Amino acid sequence: MRDLRKYSRQTVIRLIIGGILLVIVVGGGLIWVIYGPAAMSFGLLCIIGGLVPIALIILFFWLIEWIVKRER
Repeated sequence: MRDLRKYSRQTVIRLIIGGILLVIVVGGGLIWVIYGPAAMSFGLLCIIGGLVPIALIILFFWLIEWIVKRER
């Protein structure tokens, strides 16, 4: 029997990683082609800066989930 929850979680993680890589590679590449390498480095800095709050929220939810599972 397959564990569909594990499969679903794995698929969601892969989609999120793929989306982030797509934004960084395609977004950074377009900025580099249009504006040059200096603008690309600043653009990547902005992209990473925008991803930091999202990562903190995900980390917070993961920590809550870990605490709840541990208490059960």
